[in-house]
Amino acid sequence: MKFYSAFFLIILVTLTSSTIDVKAQDKLLGKIDFPNSGAEAAQADFIEGVKFLHNFEYEDAARAFQRAREIDPDFAMAHYGEAKSHNHPIWFQQNRQAAMDVLTNLGETVESRQAKASTQREKDLLMSLEILYGNTAESEGRSKEERDDLYMEYMADLHEKYPNDHEITAFYGLSILGSAHEGRDYATYMKAAAELFDVWNKNQEHPGAAHYLIHSFDDPIHAPLGLPMAKAYSKIAPAAAHAQHMTSHIFLALGMWEETIDANIVARDVQQSREKELGEQATVCGHYTWWLEYGYLQRGKTEEAREVLQTCYDRIKKEPTGSEKWHFSIMRGHQIVETEIWSAAEEWAADYENDNPAAINYYFTTALSAIKMGDVEKARQNLADLMKTPASKERDIQVNQIKSLLLIEEGNAEEGIKLLRETVVAESELPVDFGPPTIVKPSYELLGDVFLELGNYEEALEAYEKQLQRTPKRRRSLLGKDQAGGMASK
Repeated sequence: MKFYSAFFLIILVTLTSSTIDVKAQDKLLGKIDFPNSGAEAAQADFIEGVKFLHNFEYEDAARAFQRAREIDPDFAMAHYGEAKSHNHPIWFQQNRQAAMDVLTNLGETVESRQAKASTQREKDLLMSLEILYGNTAESEGRSKEERDDLYMEYMADLHEKYPNDHEITAFYGLSILGSAHEGRDYATYMKAAAELFDVWNKNQEHPGAAHYLIHSFDDPIHAPLGLPMAKAYSKIAPAAAHAQHMTSHIFLALGMWEETIDANIVARDVQQSREKELGEQATVCGHYTWWLEYGYLQRGKTEEAREVLQTCYDRIKKEPTGSEKWHFSIMRGHQIVETEIWSAAEEWAADYENDNPAAINYYFTTALSAIKMGDVEKARQNLADLMKTPASKERDIQVNQIKSLLLIEEGNAEEGIKLLRETVVAESELPVDFGPPTIVKPSYELLGDVFLELGNYEEALEAYEKQLQRTPKRRRSLLGKDQAGGMASK
């Protein structure tokens, strides 16, 4: 990405400074307008907090709102913002207790909190959180999913009441995205986009508008619509690591591998600079490094990918967190599957408990590697471990992939292909991943590989083409397609 060098230097110089003035921070996180009745001295921290919310930098958002509250203890909107930082709609995560701790600091009851809000708009925004966190007659005792839907309906009413309020519109759009509990649903995502475009068209420096539109469009079909936002977002909020990474949601969906790589290099480095500033351990085995490794692999830069994985593995050998173990498992899977260096499964060995979802790709990759190395017994052992991991549709697909390959290995090709075809159907019914495949060997691609080995070149070609519809410009599928096409034409 052309902006990488210049932006990275600007970001490093800015973030390593211990004092960032308010005007500079305005330029680093985007441009918003959020009128409120808080003290003038608390405004910079409050606005910074809202911008961090829009950029999904939730911990930084909470810190900013806390600073605003210290300056103005009765600042209702600072309490609103901090409580809101404990709800993560796109990730379907919510810490209700942490949010309630903030709200009860403002007032013990809904009524007392409403009394602290100085304007009707502030009362309305506070009430949205009372619904979200189950404090009203209609939301009390409801499940999180039900409360998400009630919150979205309430935000729709607020949007109608305040049609020109960009913050309400942006948060309404986000609430629509947060209602997709069953997975990616195009109608839901396009509904969100329709609302968010109003903000984007009027303020193309608004971090929430750019960010949430990227989420709305991050699939292979709609990704071209999100390209203008992806190209803009890194410049809108260069101080937010998540903003740098989010651009790659569109780039990856379009198979733009160099842009994917550059975006996640910047995201990783901005994140690590911020962690250093806070005295925290640098993240070397997480979301941005996972996408970075995958981008390297798709670009054919296997050594660069290996270095990213090795750094992650060095952390895993110490005292890894659950997130680090999950990311290592999937990164290890991508490295081995993409390079087809099956012996590397032994090189990157680790301990996993069967009740850990992170173990799924670990056991799958080890079993697949064992089959490719001709060690059927080891494959069966790892299949047995895989079947003990937490059940999910993705887990069952990977179980059946290994079962089908073992059937073929034992000489029962017809039954193995039948099971693999069923597995392909099951995977095709899942929503398209917004990012690297979480099933590290996609089923259409695996079916193509099997047909290619059996000499069924036309069927292999068809399987690879279908995989490329779900994962555009995926390197391993392109290689298989070229080989199958060449053989079919002879």
